[in-house]
Amino acid sequence: MPQFSYKLVEDTAKELYIRALKILPPDVREALKKAYERESSPTGREIFKTILRNVEVADQQNVLICQDTGLPIYLAKIGSKFPVDGARVAVALKEGAKRATLEHPFRGSSTHPVTRVNPQTSVGEGLPIIYWDFVPENDFLDILMIPKGSGSENMSAMKMFIPADGVAALKKFVIDTVLQSGSNPCPPGVIGVGIGGTADLVSKLAKEAIARPVGSPNHDPLFARMEDELYEAINSLGLGPMGLGGSVSTLAVHIEWAYTHITQNPVAVNTQCWPARRARAKIFPDGRVEYGF
Repeated sequence: MPQFSYKLVEDTAKELYIRALKILPPDVREALKKAYERESSPTGREIFKTILRNVEVADQQNVLICQDTGLPIYLAKIGSKFPVDGARVAVALKEGAKRATLEHPFRGSSTHPVTRVNPQTSVGEGLPIIYWDFVPENDFLDILMIPKGSGSENMSAMKMFIPADGVAALKKFVIDTVLQSGSNPCPPGVIGVGIGGTADLVSKLAKEAIARPVGSPNHDPLFARMEDELYEAINSLGLGPMGLGGSVSTLAVHIEWAYTHITQNPVAVNTQCWPARRARAKIFPDGRVEYGF
């Protein structure tokens, strides 16, 4: 009988990277179809046809949805009833991402920040990026993999506001960031917004926001309303699919938030491109692996 092992984590990390690059999540597929139906611009509708055809070809030929394989990000949630060695999990995730790149193979996007030497492994100093969380009562290891491409990641922005700036300034910053991004992040994707915390935490919150199923509302009604307001405002900008004009400029706006200091209010924006790629796996003590999104 199979059972949990760190080699299993490594194999799963490899599989997740490949799945995220090839298999579009069902919620993203549905959001794209609905966006095509809503799009009023003839040019925009033609672009959506191309996007949907792109997805169809990827399904039929088992190929990557996009050539930009991105930087590997793993969101690992460890259940309190599933004791594991986090250090060994981290090693397994790194080796899995490396094996996916070498054994599949696909283009490795990681590079030294100064020499620009690319080892073609998708990993290196500080990579893959791993975010950790711990879930009471769960008896499994939950891993969500997000490959983050440069077109969208380059449009990230963060600003430290003060309380006197007011909520309107926060919203304006988000909208201005999207408008200035133009076609670079391959819209319409998901706009992730982080509010609160510190300069580093707010950026993490924005990244976590893009990992939610498309259109899933924030659990807090106040922020759920803000998501709707920003969604309507961004779609009124006229950017359209691929930034070439149209009525659909984003599939969704997701906000994650945290309490912050009484004298500050940081905001971060992290944009996801139209495929909004992700893949999830739950690993159980008996060696079962359940794949999903």
